[in-house]
Order: sequence, then C-alpha cells, then structure tokens
Amino acid sequence: MEKKREEAGEYHSKDFEWEFLKNIVENDPSLSHHLHQQQQYHHHDSQKHPPPPDSQPWQDFHSRHSSGKFFKERRYLLKEFPELVSCGEKNSKLLEVGCGNGSTVLPILRGNKNITVYACDCSSEALVRTKENIDRAIASVDNFHSFCCDFSTSEFPDWVACDNCRDRSGFGGSVGMQVNYRCSLNEHCIAGVDFVTLVFTLSAVPKERMPRAIKECFAVLKPGGLLLFRDYGLYDMTMLRFEPEKVIGFREYVRSDGTLSYFFCLDTVRKLFIDAGFIEVELENCCVKAVNRRKGKSMYRVWVHGKFQKPF
Repeated sequence: MEKKREEAGEYHSKDFEWEFLKNIVENDPSLSHHLHQQQQYHHHDSQKHPPPPDSQPWQDFHSRHSSGKFFKERRYLLKEFPELVSCGEKNSKLLEVGCGNGSTVLPILRGNKNITVYACDCSSEALVRTKENIDRAIASVDNFHSFCCDFSTSEFPDWVACDNCRDRSGFGGSVGMQVNYRCSLNEHCIAGVDFVTLVFTLSAVPKERMPRAIKECFAVLKPGGLLLFRDYGLYDMTMLRFEPEKVIGFREYVRSDGTLSYFFCLDTVRKLFIDAGFIEVELENCCVKAVNRRKGKSMYRVWVHGKFQKPF
C-alpha cells in the first residue's frame, strides 16, 4: 500500500514549455473566445441568469459526489511543499482554505503527525465529505479540526486569530514565531497559523473578491509563515474545453453546475499576493502532458505553483 502511495506521488511537472502551448492556443481560431480581454459578456446578464447563493453550487456539487468515487488524494503535495514535512516536531499549525472533500488535508495528516490542521470550506456538505474520507483512511485523528467559512466574504473566526493577534504590534516580531506563543487576551485563540494552503480554491472565487480573500489569509498567518498555492494555469486543458457561452469574464468561466473557474497567469498571481503584503518565494508553471492512447490525443495540463511568505 505504501509503495503504491509513493508511486502515485511521482509525476513530471516540466513536460513542455508553457510558451509552446501559448503559441498553439493563440494561433488556433477555434480558441479565440479565450483570448479577448475587451470582449462583452452579454450572456452574463444578471436579469436573465440570476446568480445562485455563493455556497449553494458547491453544496450541490458535494452532495452529488458523496459516494467517494470523485475523491482523489493529492499525494504529490508533500513533494511540492516539503516544508510541511520538514517543520518536524515544531507542533506547527496549518489552515487549509477550501478543503473540499479532504484531498489536500489527508496527505498532510499522513505525512506529519506533529502538524495540527484546521480546514474550512464554504460548503457544510464538503466538511462532511472531508471527515468521512479522513475517518476512512486514518484510524484515529486528534490533530484535525474543521469549520464552515467563506473567506472571500467574511473574516476567519476570532479563535484563528483575534483582533489582538491581527494587529501588527500584537502579532509581529519574534514573539509571534515562538512555538508556544499564546494569545494573552483570548484563551480560545490559537494565535494564527504557520501555514496556509490554497490548493485549487482561489480559482473558484469571483475575481473581484480575490484581493480581499488573500488579505484575509495574510492576516491570520504568523510573521514568517508561508502560504502554499496551487491552482489552474492559463491555457490548461480544462480552460480550453469551455464553450464561448460559459465565458463570464476575462479568463473566468462558469460551469454548468454554477461553480466558477478562473485560470491564472504568473503575473496575475504575483500581483495578487504582493499587493496583499506577501514576499514571493517561488512561482512557476507546472506543465504536464497527458496522452490519451485510445483517442490518440495529447492533453496539456498547466498548474500554477507558488510559495509566498509573510514578512517578519
């Protein structure tokens, strides 16, 4: 079982250069609806298509995929983000934002028993799926806690980082990085986290809310803490499959189930995180070529991988 898990984590991330795919896409007339920033998106008229409540499409999504067949554990994460293992016996705290069905938190819990994982999602149904998948995979877990929160519209609860901890003077300096640091004003507050993971979450947030959402992550990180990012990249196969009527903004799409998907270029990601106060540590495209032998077709996957640090 362990050998199979290791093999599943092995993959290539530089099968091709992103510029190669860019050239293909931008010279294909059938894909022109993905390229135009000034396009008018009349079909997004709110009177004709009133938007559903923000969390409802995701509630419905996780209800439909409750059997567990949709669940795929992201076993590559500890190789992409070795900091989650190397933090060792520091009793680190991690906030997983948009935990979905638990495909991100499970490999973290397996890989480091000394890290406490706090996971949130805008869908209460997703939290149920996460708990089921963790209970199915790990016999006993006492370092996992979940809660419902939409970080694009509301602050994280006070117990994650209270007003005192969010304040620069109360949450800055070396004391904020001490392992056993406790909030002096709120006994229930965990005084912030060492890591935030945003894995295929930000792309589901309306683009105009992204800056606010990232600043909220910044606010609950300890000084020196890391935000670990992975999401859909520009010209990924998933993007190119969207028909013109699914375009609701530049590089922004709506699926038939009402959930959103945005596709990031490196410059957009860099600006979002630097504007929120982060320092860029790593940022690159991961480019993977998959071949459908039955159909004889090549499929190009692009993901953006990033690490961003909150200044000391």
